[in-house]
Amino acid sequence: MSDLHIRCAALADIDAVLRFWREAAEGTSISDDHDGVARLVTRDPEALLLAKRDGLLVGTVIAGFDGWRCSAYRLAVLPALRRQGIATALLEAAEQRFAALGGRRADAMVLEANERAHRAWAAAGYQREDHWRRWVKPL
Repeated sequence: MSDLHIRCAALADIDAVLRFWREAAEGTSISDDHDGVARLVTRDPEALLLAKRDGLLVGTVIAGFDGWRCSAYRLAVLPALRRQGIATALLEAAEQRFAALGGRRADAMVLEANERAHRAWAAAGYQREDHWRRWVKPL
């Protein structure tokens, strides 16, 4: 994918990212607003990775590392451009970031009902762990 450029998001990208997620991402998060993404980019400027082709935002992934766990969130690709290696390139970039930070294992949060995503994550070498369950509490 020589025409694909992956870079870290900047504060100026936030509105475009939010529009992109409305079109390309499955589900929503309580943090899917300008302030939430701004906090992410400010706190960890290398976490939100963008894939662009000819200046168009075509994919994202959040590669978060808290010093203990490597977590991937918001892997999304424009629906019309799926199955062209964009997600693979984003995951490779995320995994390189994790390895450079000393991470030992990457976790991905995937919606239970998103079967297409299950296949994509499995193809990338990730395995489902059914013995874990996510517990959440909005603050």
